[in-house]
Amino acid sequence: MGSTCVRIAIDAMGGDHAPGEIVAGALRAREELGIEVLLVGDPQQIEAALPSKTNLGQVEIVSATEAIAMDEEPLSAIRRKPKASINVAMNLVKNQKADGVVSAGHSGAAMAAALLRLGRLPGIDRPAIGAVFPTLIASKPVLILDVGANVDCRPKFLDQFAVMGSIYSEYVLGTPNPKVGLLNIGEEDSKGNDAAVRANQMLRENSQISFIGNAEGRDVLSGRFDVIVCDGFVGNVLLKFAEAVGDIVLQILREELPQGLRGQIGSAILKPNLKRIKQRVDHAEHGGGLLLGVAGICIIGHGSSQAPSIFNAIRIAKEAVDNSVLQRIQSQYQSLQQESN
Repeated sequence: MGSTCVRIAIDAMGGDHAPGEIVAGALRAREELGIEVLLVGDPQQIEAALPSKTNLGQVEIVSATEAIAMDEEPLSAIRRKPKASINVAMNLVKNQKADGVVSAGHSGAAMAAALLRLGRLPGIDRPAIGAVFPTLIASKPVLILDVGANVDCRPKFLDQFAVMGSIYSEYVLGTPNPKVGLLNIGEEDSKGNDAAVRANQMLRENSQISFIGNAEGRDVLSGRFDVIVCDGFVGNVLLKFAEAVGDIVLQILREELPQGLRGQIGSAILKPNLKRIKQRVDHAEHGGGLLLGVAGICIIGHGSSQAPSIFNAIRIAKEAVDNSVLQRIQSQYQSLQQESN
């Protein structure tokens, strides 16, 4: 690409609040992160969603005449609709016209489009969606993967997730020597089903990661682990549950704060604390998950994403580009293959 500025393609037609909230989050990212955003979708709808004072000459819109609905079967829809916004966005990355893609649309369609158009990184059997969760330790998040890309996982898939998650945790989240755990029903290596026991053994033998054992449900948010691997079925249930807990915590805070003048005074005093609480537990602050294992940067956001979530999803994409996540994963697997030979 001719410019060193990071360019992110945004699926403007994906999500419950498209294109309005998607466009708003993208414009904020352009202003605050200093990146170029390519708004992919129906030009008329995108232009209608732009603020009235927007200079159209400063906004890059890439036309896509189709969109994929949430109730469509992902693979067939991707093939049937080549001009769908998610396909057009992926092609921008494939053709090196963008450094990454952000979509809050159909997550299955986003993954299918990434696999068909970008392909997998060498040595990776299955991609995984990684989601960042807050923990009891401030500024020490935990990365969970997979949270929805693979319903069933072989032990070797979990082993690959651990390597990719460790690289992301170290270079993007800033965690030196990330501690890896396997989500399980007990701490002992012998606990769980046959696949869990075999995965535990494989993770223990992997010299590329710092595996410290099984992680029970109560350990997920403790801060003891930096990366936790699991299959996409369990991971997605965990993700949705954690989001619900965060929403409940925020709702309880709003309900329990005193009303009237006392409440106004108390809220003013507590405002910095309340803001930090929101940043730690509100899933909108984390934006979405990075699809690790495909040959391109792809962030899959929540279908209900509004402008703040889209902004944070674009920020994650930029950080992944800036920290060369793809190149690091590829380099790690090349060295693994050389060792095995």
